[in-house]
Amino acid sequence: MNLKTVFRPTRKRTAVLGAVAGVAALALTTTAPANAAKAERRPSEKKPTVVLVHGAFADSSSWNGVVKRLQRAGYPVVAPANPLRGLTSDAEYVHSVLKSVHGPVVLVGHSYGGAVISEAAADDPQVKALVYIAAFTPEKGESALELSSKFPGSTLGPTLNSVPFPLPGGGTGTDLYINADKFHDQFAADVPTSVTDLMAATQRPVAASALEEKATKAAWKTIPSWSLVATEDYNIPPAAQRFMAQRAGSHTVEVKASHAVSVSRPGAVTRVIEQAAQATAR
Repeated sequence: MNLKTVFRPTRKRTAVLGAVAGVAALALTTTAPANAAKAERRPSEKKPTVVLVHGAFADSSSWNGVVKRLQRAGYPVVAPANPLRGLTSDAEYVHSVLKSVHGPVVLVGHSYGGAVISEAAADDPQVKALVYIAAFTPEKGESALELSSKFPGSTLGPTLNSVPFPLPGGGTGTDLYINADKFHDQFAADVPTSVTDLMAATQRPVAASALEEKATKAAWKTIPSWSLVATEDYNIPPAAQRFMAQRAGSHTVEVKASHAVSVSRPGAVTRVIEQAAQATAR
């Protein structure tokens, strides 16, 4: 059999091949500009990095539900360990984390972490938004302890256990823990006990001096802010949260949740963070 005879082109086959070639050429000319336009849009679609700072009696895992949702939405996320040793030193540490991030940042603080981000973000042009989640938003000269006592409603004091620890330069400091048998009702009443038992065992203590240390900076005065008020909070009274949010001019939402709102209502927390990110991206 002659292979040239089998594959000899005919007029019909030539016409079909020509038609196929024409369609392919048309596809190339129509998709190339679209792909180029898509490539040109990519830089403007880059999302800010969300930096999540936990507060006292918690650790970075308290953000897990929020991290999962933000990553699913395409946000880079960093959740550093807050030292909980002192307001100034904690803020310096968080600021060092911010310096390692390239591009714009949405900085989020829970509880005492709110005081930390207010210090850490001051004069940092890459921080485009501050988000306070059931958090302290202190003015210069105010401490977390002072603000939590400004309005009635906190039942934290009687649940605390004080433990001495040695200071690096000599002397003794005091660490504060929430007693394990009181942790659920005090800190996270809307979270299953199977979860709060683990949270109680792994809680990070805060130095009492950190809660007493007065703020020296208030980044919320120059950076747009968002606040989530947890209406069932027994650590920071909701009235105190509302007062601080209003004073800061924050975009505010209220959620029926305990102090551990990032654990019990991660979807609500994520929505506030995304609102801040989208509003400041323009």
